[in-house]
Amino acid sequence: MKHQIHLRIGPIMFRIGSVWAGPVKLLNRLYQAYPRPAVAVPDFTVRLEPSSPLRRWIRPNIDIRGDFMLPEAMPLPLAHGILAAEMAMNLQMALGQRRYLLLHASMVERDGKALIMTGLSGAGKSTLSAQLGERGWRFMGDEFALIDPNTGHAHGFPRAISLKNEAVEVMQALIGASDRFGPLLTGTPKGAIRHLMPGPDAVERMDEPARPALLLFPRFGHPPAIRPIGAAEVFMRLTQSSTNYITLGEAGFRALTQLVHQVPARAIDYNDTASAIALVEQTWAELA
Repeated sequence: MKHQIHLRIGPIMFRIGSVWAGPVKLLNRLYQAYPRPAVAVPDFTVRLEPSSPLRRWIRPNIDIRGDFMLPEAMPLPLAHGILAAEMAMNLQMALGQRRYLLLHASMVERDGKALIMTGLSGAGKSTLSAQLGERGWRFMGDEFALIDPNTGHAHGFPRAISLKNEAVEVMQALIGASDRFGPLLTGTPKGAIRHLMPGPDAVERMDEPARPALLLFPRFGHPPAIRPIGAAEVFMRLTQSSTNYITLGEAGFRALTQLVHQVPARAIDYNDTASAIALVEQTWAELA
Protein backbone atom coordinates (compact mmCIF):
# COMPACT_ATOMS: atom_id res chain seq x y z
CA MET A 1 0.00 0.00 0.00
CA LYS A 2 1.05 3.58 -0.60
CA HIS A 3 1.47 4.54 3.08
CA GLN A 4 2.86 2.15 5.67
CA ILE A 5 4.69 1.86 8.94
CA HIS A 6 6.68 -0.97 10.53
CA LEU A 7 6.04 -0.95 14.24
CA ARG A 8 7.35 -3.17 17.03
CA ILE A 9 5.36 -3.34 20.26
CA GLY A 10 7.08 -5.58 22.80
CA PRO A 11 8.11 -8.78 20.99
CA ILE A 12 5.57 -8.34 18.17
CA MET A 13 6.31 -6.69 14.82
CA PHE A 14 3.49 -5.20 12.74
CA ARG A 15 3.40 -3.84 9.22
CA ILE A 16 0.47 -1.43 8.92
CA GLY A 17 -0.49 -0.12 5.51
CA SER A 18 -3.14 2.36 4.41
CA VAL A 19 -4.35 3.88 1.17
CA TRP A 20 -4.72 7.15 3.13
CA ALA A 21 -1.83 9.10 4.63
CA GLY A 22 -3.75 10.28 7.72
CA PRO A 23 -3.86 7.07 9.81
CA VAL A 24 -0.17 6.33 9.19
CA LYS A 25 0.80 9.90 10.03
CA LEU A 26 -1.01 9.65 13.36
CA LEU A 27 0.53 6.23 14.10
CA ASN A 28 3.96 7.73 13.46
CA ARG A 29 3.25 10.43 16.03
CA LEU A 30 1.78 8.17 18.72
CA TYR A 31 4.57 5.61 18.30
CA GLN A 32 7.46 7.97 17.62
CA ALA A 33 9.50 6.60 20.53
CA TYR A 34 9.14 2.95 19.51
CA PRO A 35 11.94 1.04 17.74
CA ARG A 36 11.89 0.89 13.93
CA PRO A 37 14.32 -1.85 12.83
CA ALA A 38 15.97 -1.23 9.49
CA VAL A 39 15.16 -4.76 8.35
CA ALA A 40 11.62 -5.51 9.46
CA VAL A 41 10.06 -8.94 9.07
CA PRO A 42 6.53 -8.53 10.43
CA ASP A 43 4.71 -11.06 12.55
CA PHE A 44 1.44 -9.61 11.29
CA THR A 45 0.26 -7.35 8.47
CA VAL A 46 -2.62 -4.89 8.85
CA ARG A 47 -4.33 -3.20 5.90
CA LEU A 48 -6.60 -0.18 6.23
CA GLU A 49 -8.60 -0.11 3.01
CA PRO A 50 -11.93 1.31 1.81
CA SER A 51 -14.90 -1.04 1.77
CA SER A 52 -15.39 -0.15 -1.93
CA PRO A 53 -13.48 1.99 -4.46
CA LEU A 54 -15.91 4.90 -4.06
CA ARG A 55 -15.52 4.82 -0.28
CA ARG A 56 -11.95 5.98 -0.66
CA TRP A 57 -13.23 9.38 -1.71
CA ILE A 58 -16.94 9.67 -0.87
CA ARG A 59 -17.74 9.40 2.84
CA PRO A 60 -14.50 7.43 3.21
CA ASN A 61 -14.58 4.44 5.52
CA ILE A 62 -12.09 1.80 6.58
CA ASP A 63 -12.39 -1.95 6.36
CA ILE A 64 -10.20 -3.71 8.90
CA ARG A 65 -8.12 -6.20 6.97
CA GLY A 66 -4.91 -8.13 7.41
CA ASP A 67 -3.54 -11.63 7.81
CA PHE A 68 -6.64 -12.43 9.87
CA MET A 69 -10.05 -10.88 9.26
CA LEU A 70 -13.65 -11.00 10.45
CA PRO A 71 -15.83 -10.76 7.35
CA GLU A 72 -18.82 -9.46 9.30
CA ALA A 73 -16.89 -6.58 10.90
CA MET A 74 -18.44 -3.16 10.24
CA PRO A 75 -16.23 -0.52 8.59
CA LEU A 76 -15.21 2.58 10.53
CA PRO A 77 -15.15 6.18 9.25
CA LEU A 78 -11.76 7.49 8.15
CA ALA A 79 -11.82 9.95 11.09
CA HIS A 80 -11.47 6.89 13.34
CA GLY A 81 -8.45 5.54 11.48
CA ILE A 82 -6.27 5.18 14.57
CA LEU A 83 -9.02 3.13 16.24
CA ALA A 84 -9.26 0.94 13.12
CA ALA A 85 -5.51 0.32 13.26
CA GLU A 86 -5.71 -0.56 16.95
CA MET A 87 -8.61 -2.94 16.42
CA ALA A 88 -6.80 -4.57 13.50
CA MET A 89 -3.65 -5.13 15.56
CA ASN A 90 -5.75 -6.65 18.35
CA LEU A 91 -7.47 -8.92 15.85
CA GLN A 92 -4.18 -10.22 14.46
CA MET A 93 -2.99 -10.99 17.98
CA ALA A 94 -6.25 -12.61 19.09
CA LEU A 95 -6.58 -14.88 16.05
CA GLY A 96 -2.96 -15.44 15.06
CA GLN A 97 -0.73 -15.40 18.13
CA ARG A 98 0.88 -18.79 18.77
CA ARG A 99 4.10 -18.03 20.68
CA TYR A 100 2.51 -16.74 23.88
CA LEU A 101 -0.55 -17.45 25.97
CA LEU A 102 -2.66 -14.33 25.55
CA LEU A 103 -4.68 -12.88 28.39
CA HIS A 104 -7.01 -9.99 27.75
CA ALA A 105 -5.54 -8.00 30.60
CA SER A 106 -3.66 -4.89 31.61
CA MET A 107 -0.28 -5.23 33.25
CA VAL A 108 2.25 -3.16 35.20
CA GLU A 109 5.60 -4.03 36.76
CA ARG A 110 7.54 -3.19 39.90
CA ASP A 111 10.88 -4.66 41.02
CA GLY A 112 10.82 -7.25 38.26
CA LYS A 113 7.39 -8.54 39.26
CA ALA A 114 4.20 -8.18 37.22
CA LEU A 115 0.72 -7.25 38.38
CA ILE A 116 -1.84 -8.65 35.92
CA MET A 117 -5.39 -7.26 35.97
CA THR A 118 -8.22 -8.79 34.01
CA GLY A 119 -11.97 -8.45 34.10
CA LEU A 120 -15.09 -7.69 32.13
CA SER A 121 -15.31 -4.69 29.85
CA GLY A 122 -15.86 -1.59 31.97
CA ALA A 123 -13.95 -2.96 34.96
CA GLY A 124 -11.48 -0.09 34.59
CA LYS A 125 -8.34 -2.14 34.08
CA SER A 126 -7.00 0.15 31.31
CA THR A 127 -7.51 3.27 33.40
CA LEU A 128 -6.02 1.61 36.45
CA SER A 129 -2.89 0.46 34.60
CA ALA A 130 -2.50 3.94 33.07
CA GLN A 131 -2.80 5.52 36.51
CA LEU A 132 -0.26 3.14 38.01
CA GLY A 133 2.08 3.84 35.09
CA GLU A 134 2.19 7.47 36.22
CA ARG A 135 2.76 6.54 39.88
CA GLY A 136 6.05 4.64 39.90
CA TRP A 137 5.04 1.43 38.15
CA ARG A 138 6.22 0.42 34.68
CA PHE A 139 3.29 0.20 32.26
CA MET A 140 3.40 -3.09 30.31
CA GLY A 141 0.10 -2.99 28.43
CA ASP A 142 -3.64 -2.39 28.63
CA GLU A 143 -4.87 -4.96 26.12
CA PHE A 144 -2.84 -8.17 26.30
CA ALA A 145 -0.54 -9.86 28.78
CA LEU A 146 1.76 -12.28 26.94
CA ILE A 147 2.77 -15.32 28.99
CA ASP A 148 5.69 -17.41 27.73
CA PRO A 149 4.61 -21.07 28.06
CA ASN A 150 8.25 -22.18 28.48
CA THR A 151 9.41 -19.79 31.19
CA GLY A 152 6.14 -18.53 32.71
CA HIS A 153 7.42 -14.96 32.35
CA ALA A 154 5.10 -12.13 31.33
CA HIS A 155 6.06 -10.03 28.30
CA GLY A 156 4.70 -6.57 27.73
CA PHE A 157 2.60 -5.23 24.89
CA PRO A 158 2.74 -1.50 25.75
CA ARG A 159 0.86 0.00 22.84
CA ALA A 160 -0.72 3.45 23.03
CA ILE A 161 -3.24 3.39 25.88
CA SER A 162 -6.86 3.51 24.72
CA LEU A 163 -8.72 5.75 27.17
CA LYS A 164 -12.50 5.65 26.99
CA ASN A 165 -15.17 8.13 28.10
CA GLU A 166 -14.64 9.23 31.74
CA ALA A 167 -11.09 7.81 31.73
CA VAL A 168 -10.05 10.54 29.29
CA GLU A 169 -10.80 13.30 31.81
CA VAL A 170 -9.28 11.30 34.67
CA MET A 171 -5.93 10.98 32.89
CA GLN A 172 -5.98 14.55 31.57
CA ALA A 173 -6.46 15.76 35.14
CA LEU A 174 -3.49 13.63 36.28
CA ILE A 175 -1.07 14.45 33.47
CA GLY A 176 -2.27 17.90 32.42
CA ALA A 177 -1.77 19.35 28.95
CA SER A 178 0.63 17.04 27.17
CA ASP A 179 1.66 16.11 23.65
CA ARG A 180 1.42 12.49 24.78
CA PHE A 181 -2.31 12.58 23.99
CA GLY A 182 -3.71 11.77 20.57
CA PRO A 183 -6.83 13.41 19.14
CA LEU A 184 -10.21 12.96 20.82
CA LEU A 185 -12.39 10.57 18.83
CA THR A 186 -16.13 10.95 19.36
CA GLY A 187 -19.02 8.82 18.16
CA THR A 188 -17.03 5.59 18.07
CA PRO A 189 -18.66 2.22 18.87
CA LYS A 190 -17.00 2.50 22.29
CA GLY A 191 -17.94 6.13 22.93
CA ALA A 192 -15.32 8.86 23.26
CA ILE A 193 -11.75 7.62 22.91
CA ARG A 194 -8.39 9.32 23.29
CA HIS A 195 -5.04 7.57 23.05
CA LEU A 196 -2.18 8.23 25.43
CA MET A 197 1.47 7.48 24.73
CA PRO A 198 2.94 5.43 27.59
CA GLY A 199 5.72 6.99 29.61
CA PRO A 200 9.32 6.68 28.38
CA ASP A 201 10.10 3.86 30.81
CA ALA A 202 7.41 1.66 29.27
CA VAL A 203 8.96 1.89 25.82
CA GLU A 204 12.63 1.86 26.79
CA ARG A 205 12.17 -1.30 28.88
CA MET A 206 9.50 -3.05 26.85
CA ASP A 207 11.85 -5.96 26.08
CA GLU A 208 12.23 -6.74 29.79
CA PRO A 209 9.93 -9.57 30.91
CA ALA A 210 8.62 -9.81 34.46
CA ARG A 211 7.62 -12.61 36.79
CA PRO A 212 3.85 -12.73 37.42
CA ALA A 213 3.40 -11.95 41.11
CA LEU A 214 -0.26 -10.99 41.56
CA LEU A 215 -3.53 -11.51 39.69
CA LEU A 216 -6.24 -8.95 40.32
CA PHE A 217 -9.83 -9.01 39.10
CA PRO A 218 -11.07 -5.42 39.49
CA ARG A 219 -14.73 -4.41 39.50
CA PHE A 220 -15.80 -0.78 39.27
CA GLY A 221 -18.87 0.77 40.87
CA HIS A 222 -18.96 -0.98 44.23
CA PRO A 223 -17.79 -0.06 47.75
CA PRO A 224 -14.05 -0.66 48.22
CA ALA A 225 -13.30 -4.25 49.16
CA ILE A 226 -10.76 -7.02 48.71
CA ARG A 227 -12.26 -10.45 48.20
CA PRO A 228 -10.56 -13.86 48.16
CA ILE A 229 -11.07 -15.93 45.04
CA GLY A 230 -10.69 -19.70 44.74
CA ALA A 231 -8.35 -21.49 42.35
CA ALA A 232 -11.20 -23.00 40.32
CA GLU A 233 -12.75 -19.59 39.75
CA VAL A 234 -9.37 -18.08 38.85
CA PHE A 235 -8.86 -20.86 36.31
CA MET A 236 -12.26 -20.29 34.71
CA ARG A 237 -11.83 -16.51 34.58
CA LEU A 238 -8.42 -16.83 32.95
CA THR A 239 -9.67 -19.27 30.33
CA GLN A 240 -12.47 -16.83 29.53
CA SER A 241 -9.99 -13.95 29.18
CA SER A 242 -7.64 -15.86 26.86
CA THR A 243 -8.18 -15.77 23.11
CA ASN A 244 -5.76 -18.59 22.28
CA TYR A 245 -5.84 -20.93 25.30
CA ILE A 246 -7.56 -23.70 23.34
CA THR A 247 -5.43 -23.17 20.23
CA LEU A 248 -2.19 -23.62 22.20
CA GLY A 249 -3.39 -26.96 23.52
CA GLU A 250 -1.20 -28.57 26.17
CA ALA A 251 1.24 -25.64 26.24
CA GLY A 252 -1.60 -23.24 26.99
CA PHE A 253 -2.98 -25.51 29.71
CA ARG A 254 0.43 -25.75 31.40
CA ALA A 255 1.01 -22.00 31.26
CA LEU A 256 -2.41 -21.18 32.63
CA THR A 257 -2.40 -23.78 35.43
CA GLN A 258 1.05 -22.56 36.47
CA LEU A 259 -0.40 -19.07 36.90
CA VAL A 260 -3.27 -20.45 38.98
CA HIS A 261 -1.04 -22.52 41.27
CA GLN A 262 1.89 -20.11 41.69
CA VAL A 263 0.43 -16.61 41.59
CA PRO A 264 -1.85 -15.26 44.35
CA ALA A 265 -5.17 -13.83 43.18
CA ARG A 266 -7.74 -11.43 44.60
CA ALA A 267 -10.86 -9.64 43.41
CA ILE A 268 -11.11 -5.96 44.27
CA ASP A 269 -14.12 -3.64 44.21
CA TYR A 270 -13.74 0.13 43.98
CA ASN A 271 -15.78 3.21 43.24
CA ASP A 272 -13.11 5.83 42.47
CA THR A 273 -9.47 6.12 41.47
CA ALA A 274 -8.14 6.85 44.95
CA SER A 275 -9.72 3.73 46.45
CA ALA A 276 -8.52 1.60 43.53
CA ILE A 277 -4.90 2.73 43.92
CA ALA A 278 -5.04 2.16 47.68
CA LEU A 279 -6.44 -1.37 47.24
CA VAL A 280 -3.81 -2.25 44.66
CA GLU A 281 -0.96 -1.02 46.87
CA GLN A 282 -2.38 -2.82 49.91
CA THR A 283 -2.84 -6.11 48.08
CA TRP A 284 0.57 -5.86 46.47
CA ALA A 285 2.26 -5.23 49.81
CA GLU A 286 0.53 -8.21 51.40
CA LEU A 287 0.83 -10.79 48.62
CA ALA A 288 3.42 -9.91 45.99
